[in-house]
Amino acid sequence: MAGIIHAKANTATDQRQGAWRVGDHPGQRQFATLFSRETLQLECGQSFGPITLAYETWGQLNSTASNAILLLHGFSGDSHAAGGQGPGHHHPGWWNTVIGPGLAIDTNRFFVICPSAFGSCHGSTGPASLAVDGRPYGSRFPVITIRDMVATEKALAEQIGINQWYAVIGGSMGGMRALEWAIDHPSQVERLLAMATCAAVSAEVIALHATQIQAIELDPDFKGGNYYEAGRHQPQRGLCLARSIARISYGSGQEFDIHFDRRPADNSDPIVNGCYAVEAYLLEHSEISAKHLDANSYRILTRAMSHHDIGRGRGGITNALAAITARTTVVSIASDRLFPPRLQNELAQGIKDSVTLTRIDSLHGHDGFLCEQQQISEILRQTLGCVNNQT
Repeated sequence: MAGIIHAKANTATDQRQGAWRVGDHPGQRQFATLFSRETLQLECGQSFGPITLAYETWGQLNSTASNAILLLHGFSGDSHAAGGQGPGHHHPGWWNTVIGPGLAIDTNRFFVICPSAFGSCHGSTGPASLAVDGRPYGSRFPVITIRDMVATEKALAEQIGINQWYAVIGGSMGGMRALEWAIDHPSQVERLLAMATCAAVSAEVIALHATQIQAIELDPDFKGGNYYEAGRHQPQRGLCLARSIARISYGSGQEFDIHFDRRPADNSDPIVNGCYAVEAYLLEHSEISAKHLDANSYRILTRAMSHHDIGRGRGGITNALAAITARTTVVSIASDRLFPPRLQNELAQGIKDSVTLTRIDSLHGHDGFLCEQQQISEILRQTLGCVNNQT
């Protein structure tokens, strides 16, 4: 297995204040250098490399490498799926009640690996990483796609020595990657769990993505994506606005009504001070969230999701889904406005064989796959064959 590389020795990590930076404590992260001798041919036509992927693991890989689970995070997630907040990690694990000894993803039985996506700002190569000339890529970072991310994850699996996954699990952007794994490498995926995701991003979501990208690019501090030089700041105002737009799309109308209704902020008159409680929340949420993100990575990953279409170059969505041979569970969230249940119905109908479609109830909208961990745990136990202590 690729060993831990000290953070200071890793030249393909984020430089930006607030996210993971060279010199920071790596926490539980390990770093794999990929495509160091041969470059990756990206879908955009550009060759790119070397590439570093940051990843974390839980459990032990067995002697036959047959108990490995690939866990793929959502858009703003990272490799820290389980564990505490502390050195190297600005937040607790995003699936803390799901992964561990005796939990739904039982680390006494499974070896779990979660990589930070290629293009992100959490230790893997992204726009803030140092290029071979010693300067951050910035505007020079290429357009990447979900399939490009999967190509780096495939190289990571080969380096570790995993030829087949017991399961590939992902939600939202992670679900897109999971689908691409099952389509492009069907013999290597035994089980597939795709949550709150879709076969192809809709025009409405592309429009939401474009609005967020424009908010970042219109910020005067954006500087065409080259804001990493000393004394410059990342486009914080634009990034905060993008996060606010995203947060609205991730939630549900009922959630906002219950939590905020039309209440004013600080019990004052909104007509006088111009602020409702929901406005104050969005401002606070976006400012906290933006501290741990990089504006260029935000643009790159958002655009990659807009490009997501499993049917591209494969004769359409129906043909692509027909290639999946994994035992599949598709999860929809009743209140998801971003990727509504009809899109998961499309996945299940296209896969047809060995597929289970299930729905979870949540007020949290698209974020339900993160928030409803008890419901997700029950689905995971069924998917992984862990009911009645069977694997």
